[in-house]
Amino acid sequence: MPVTVTRTTITTTSSSTVVGSPRALTQPLGLLRLLQLVSTCVAFSLVASVGAYTGPMGHWAMFTWCFCFAVTLIVLVVELAGLQAHFPLSWRNFPITYACYAALFCLTSSIIYPTTYVQFMSHGRSRDHAIAATTFSCVACLAYATEVAWTRARPGEVTGYMATVPGLLKVLETFVACVIFVFISDPYLYQRAPALEWCVAVYSICFILAAVAILLNLGECTGVLPFPFPSFLSGLALLSVLMYASALVLWPLYHFNEKYGGQPRRAWDSGCGSRHTHIVCTWDRKLAVAVLTGINLLAYLADLAHSARLVFVKV
Repeated sequence: MPVTVTRTTITTTSSSTVVGSPRALTQPLGLLRLLQLVSTCVAFSLVASVGAYTGPMGHWAMFTWCFCFAVTLIVLVVELAGLQAHFPLSWRNFPITYACYAALFCLTSSIIYPTTYVQFMSHGRSRDHAIAATTFSCVACLAYATEVAWTRARPGEVTGYMATVPGLLKVLETFVACVIFVFISDPYLYQRAPALEWCVAVYSICFILAAVAILLNLGECTGVLPFPFPSFLSGLALLSVLMYASALVLWPLYHFNEKYGGQPRRAWDSGCGSRHTHIVCTWDRKLAVAVLTGINLLAYLADLAHSARLVFVKV
């Protein structure tokens, strides 16, 4: 049974586009999605034409732009054909969930691709294409972020959970966890101490629980839980805050404190001395995980505060 949210009064959510008709493309949201489609298409086309996506960072950027282009195309086709009722996921929740993920994907690509790849390229046609692709990636990021701001829940509206602040925070929490998993993909970063293995367990458990909350809403299956869905959300937020707080203490302590075998200075990591195009050195990975842990802790704190204030109405 789907869950909707209201703060004070229940009103009818206005339609942002005229669906099932070519007129949908002339509406503001339709034009915004066309901009997303074009900008991601141009970005991966520019890079693919000169093969400027070697290494993991280049592959990440290429995957981001291709994935966003493909899913945005699906969203446009579904709306133009009026197939929302036949879509396997909740159309109240899916478009804004995807737009939020796409904005975060394009944001990371717009930062990582130029800093870890483009700046090491020699001047020429390939570098010019890569710079232009980065520009279009930034445009796509702004377009997706604008859609999120445009379609998020307003006070007094009845809408899907994923359009609310806690729903959008769930997207941020899972995305940040995925980036953490990328940085800790090498087991030697956490296998030397049980405390570090606990940190990895924290990232994994919290990610799984947040992903379950998102999937339950996308599948409109919140009623299958043996307890009220709002209680699940509040408990999830509280548990995640406590677990991430422990990880925020333990991860830096064991990686940057000499007493626990850490390296407090970047210069002590020999791998950070070489300016390699496609590699992020170990010390930088550890620091990135520490920063991302703090970001996710703040996200879960905000999630807990908002979840405690929301009133859920089953319809």
